[in-house]
Amino acid sequence: MYFNEKLLIGKNDKKEVYLLPKMANRHGLITGASGSGKTITLKVMAESFSDAGVPVFLADVKGDLGGTAVTGVENENVTSRVEKLKLEGFEYKKFPVRFWDIFGEYGHSIRTTLDSVGPDILSMMLGLSEAQEGVLAIVYKIAEDNNWKLDDVKDLRLLLQYVGDNKNDFITKYGNITSQSVGVIQRSLLTLENQGADKFFGQPELDINDFINVEDGKGTINILHAVELFKSPDLYASFLLWLLTNLFNNMPEVGDLDKPKIVFFFDEAHLLFNGMPGYRLKQITQVVKLIRSRGIGLYFISQSPLDIPDEVIAQLGNRVQHTLRAYTPAELKTVKTAADAFRANPEFDTKEAILALGTGEALVSFQNENGEPEIVERVKILPPQSNMGTIDDISRNKIINSSPLIGKYDEAIERDSAYEELDKLIKEKIEADEAAKKAKEEEKEKAKAEKEALKKKREEEKELKSSIGYKLGKKVYNKTVDKAINKGLNAIFKSIFK
Repeated sequence: MYFNEKLLIGKNDKKEVYLLPKMANRHGLITGASGSGKTITLKVMAESFSDAGVPVFLADVKGDLGGTAVTGVENENVTSRVEKLKLEGFEYKKFPVRFWDIFGEYGHSIRTTLDSVGPDILSMMLGLSEAQEGVLAIVYKIAEDNNWKLDDVKDLRLLLQYVGDNKNDFITKYGNITSQSVGVIQRSLLTLENQGADKFFGQPELDINDFINVEDGKGTINILHAVELFKSPDLYASFLLWLLTNLFNNMPEVGDLDKPKIVFFFDEAHLLFNGMPGYRLKQITQVVKLIRSRGIGLYFISQSPLDIPDEVIAQLGNRVQHTLRAYTPAELKTVKTAADAFRANPEFDTKEAILALGTGEALVSFQNENGEPEIVERVKILPPQSNMGTIDDISRNKIINSSPLIGKYDEAIERDSAYEELDKLIKEKIEADEAAKKAKEEEKEKAKAEKEALKKKREEEKELKSSIGYKLGKKVYNKTVDKAINKGLNAIFKSIFK
């Protein structure tokens, strides 16, 4: 609930716990075991931000957040919690929602170009080794130097083919390119395409500002339908990383605001960091540090605080910890780590409280006006004001079709890009090669014909010389010549000795 210009998230018999809008871009963490109430906390926080006029983006990996667009229905559980918490002013209502889906089935399509994704994140999507990632970076550089735009999968596939076929022309300038690496990238690209990524790459490209919208004073809640996307964890994680870097690269510096321009919730956040190399983790950590100056708040949701690297978790000032289950020494260590992250409350043992929390309960610590973490409080999370659960297709389609974005992203657009440029170049090269081959063959045929003519002439001469007529003619000729020579010599001698 948004109450007294603050976000009321939880409450106990003695205290109400508020998240201050001014401190919301100090980022946050929501953790807890499966079924402990993380989704409800996410929903309550998203609704509160919306009421505060702050747009929200969240990924719906279970398909149960669409009800945010529908007015809540009174039920025994919610009524009981409202009464126990003595929530004044609580009302059932709906919130402005925009639905998104990279597959374009349950919301507005989200597309981006391969140029915008870049070789780093694409390498993660493709699961490439360091050497293969290096080859992909070279391919991107070749495209950049030749002004070949990489929009979609067919652009990159043809470029890979072209570079592989002509690698000797590029090695000296760009570095080693192996046919094996090109082949692996091609196969990985095919796998990614089979997962549906071909619908993600292309035009029209998402304008990130379309997430930032306020309707009648309420921030729009952008819900990404990620049920299918989540079945491909690498693609899901890579999409979120692309979104994070896209935000950082395209949103201007605004300094400290009274409230964030937009808040992003990253569910199943552990997937973001699985297997992430150290150099890339440093890049992401830097983004998390600096993105708050763009007026953006980031909230990571996962089962365990250990799912998030220490470098990142150190930047998360607002924390909600639901119950954890501990049956092994490793799990007990996780509980201790989670407890030690809070500023202790003398009224209870934090570690024991984490293990004893019921569903819908949480340990909460938000930053105060000075940017300091408050003493941890054990509270019950407020119930959502919108409808619990999913939304039927008719209601969803009605919301999508009434959106001002209808038609903007619905249809893919083809423009001249690397495919068209390379297709033309390859055809010209094929034509040139065929012309050269034809000229060479013609030259070869000409040389062959000349050789055959010479051979024939020699054979004819040989045949002529072997004939009886030729021999008799030569004999007569020789006698005639000898007679003429003798006659000439006689004349010369007579003139000399006369």
